Amino acid sequence: MSYECESCTMDIDLLKILFNTGLFILIWIVQLVIYPSFSFYSEANIKKWHRLYTSRITIVVLPLMLGQLLLYIYTSITQSDIIDYISLCLVVLSWLTTFLIFVPLHSNIETLHDTVFSRERLTKTNWIRTVLWSIILIISLIFYAK
Repeated sequence: MSYECESCTMDIDLLKILFNTGLFILIWIVQLVIYPSFSFYSEANIKKWHRLYTSRITIVVLPLMLGQLLLYIYTSITQSDIIDYISLCLVVLSWLTTFLIFVPLHSNIETLHDTVFSRERLTKTNWIRTVLWSIILIISLIFYAK
């Protein structure tokens, strides 16, 4: 990796690991605990809880996703490392799945009368992001160790 200085390399790579670890931990909690718990709510209660949940989780998720995206855009511009390009593609894919699949499913929970299908679909399809963010973390750990 060619950066301006050796300490900058470590700082950027360490920042990537921090953001990637945050998203990794978050997505596994969402996958194993939060989304499955949605099935235990009645229609009335899920609507109440979901409104609160989405506003609170956004405060955690959005800075992590933005930070990760900005770091990978920066390193993809400032160096010609194929690993950063691959990782950036995975990050962009996580954004696309979030906004094309998960935002509409969450919107369905807010607006539809029967939300069972959307709640089940969240849990099943969230494996996409779980795998993506797990791979991104693994890649960043492997290349940080080198």
